[in-house]
Amino acid sequence: MRRPELDQILATMLASQPEVSDLLFTTDRPAQVESYGELKPVVLDPPIEKLTPFQNETIALNIVGDNVWLLEDLIRHGSCDGSYSLTDKARFRVNIFSQRGNYSIVMRQLSTVIPTLDAMKFPDILKKIPKEKTGLILVTGATGSGKSTTLAAVLNEINATKACHIVTLEDPVEFLHRHQKATFNQRELGIDYDTYANGLRAALRQAPKVILVGEMRDRDTVKIALSAAETGHLVLSTLHTVNAGETVNRILGMFEAEEQEQVRVRLSDSLRWVVSQRLAPKIGGGRHALLEIMGSNLRIQETIRLGESEGKSFYEIIESSYTFGWRNFDQACVDAFEKGVITEETALLYCTKRSVVSRMIDNLKKARGEITSDMGSLRMKTGGTTHIRKNSPPVIKLK
Repeated sequence: MRRPELDQILATMLASQPEVSDLLFTTDRPAQVESYGELKPVVLDPPIEKLTPFQNETIALNIVGDNVWLLEDLIRHGSCDGSYSLTDKARFRVNIFSQRGNYSIVMRQLSTVIPTLDAMKFPDILKKIPKEKTGLILVTGATGSGKSTTLAAVLNEINATKACHIVTLEDPVEFLHRHQKATFNQRELGIDYDTYANGLRAALRQAPKVILVGEMRDRDTVKIALSAAETGHLVLSTLHTVNAGETVNRILGMFEAEEQEQVRVRLSDSLRWVVSQRLAPKIGGGRHALLEIMGSNLRIQETIRLGESEGKSFYEIIESSYTFGWRNFDQACVDAFEKGVITEETALLYCTKRSVVSRMIDNLKKARGEITSDMGSLRMKTGGTTHIRKNSPPVIKLK
């Protein structure tokens, strides 16, 4: 298989389903695409019912090309991350990894259009993020929850409004930003620098006002990012955490016990926003971004310094700040249900506290005049007399 043949296969896979997000090549399985969160097989010409180890290795080598860094990473560590361009049609973030001695490939399609906060219909409070001058901004969530897209929209807003120097450290470069008011320098791991920590150290000597770090992977990266935020830079990054409170705990957990008190003080002073994301299926197809949004105020700073306690958890502080635009996942789920974007089942599946969300949804239904229980009536037999409440098919006999 040569590269033109691989490009033809990729083009066929992209055209096979609407809204393709990922392409998968796994031994003993057909070529597959993920569409609306579901894996679906693709019919190729000539047809391939099951991919062989040799076919997957050939695809992997075509993707790696002459990049010695990726090849060494794959051989030494069993996996590598890179990017691949399909002429002018699409760009992909690629992970090649070994499983049971064979190679598998996952290719995530990257958008060629820079998103905007307005186009994604995010809450207006997120427009405050691009206006920040200094500090640390974190976007968190599981893999594939749209963290990079949100950060790209924030950078796009900065690009359109501020004449400043922006340095990005990515693995790989996902969105290609064109120079507008801002000047962009986008660096890719494995090509332009070897580790996030070293790339971030170098960035501090490159006179940026804004620094994007693709991911906070280790303690060194966090320490340098905090230093950058403290010395007048705006630092944006991501973490794989489930909510805002867990994000703070995850950062603190990267440090030894004797260091944590100092880190708490530094983090409380530097942290500006934490935005956590979950993608939930929409009614009628597609996915909806549920956002937990936490800013910085005196209560948040105090809780970071002293730790969470009864009545002073991050969840409760965010909940009480809803009128200021903050929200936790439970409030986001109920809002989406109220607007008819997601179903009740989806809201209960993606929330944090099911009992709380269930009660809030029941209150919404009562306000609409809807039935909140299928137990409309009871039939009770006492002393030979049967008492029946009207307007109710379900009957329960108590003896």
